Amino acid sequence: MFAVIKTGGKQYKVEVGTVLKVEKLAADVDSDIEINEVLLVGEGENVTVGTPVVEGAKVVATVKSHGKGAKKINFKYNKKTYYRKKGHRQSFTAIEIKSINA
Repeated sequence: MFAVIKTGGKQYKVEVGTVLKVEKLAADVDSDIEINEVLLVGEGENVTVGTPVVEGAKVVATVKSHGKGAKKINFKYNKKTYYRKKGHRQSFTAIEIKSINA
């Protein structure tokens, strides 16, 4: 069984046991969270598409860790007059999918 969920403004295709990095969530490590924004649920030929979400469907996940991604550098340069170097590291939460309830 698989599902398409929406969290942090992005959509992810997940199955039970999938570990993925999503935008930072306000949850403690090793706690369970419920994601109610399930856009699609399917198993083989049976696919249920929500309008916009599937009613009564939810995905339960466990928070594995919090962290920061790789540094991205924004570099601006103008000859002899100006340069600027600025870095950014995006925060994330690693979650593992425990169950998909449709």
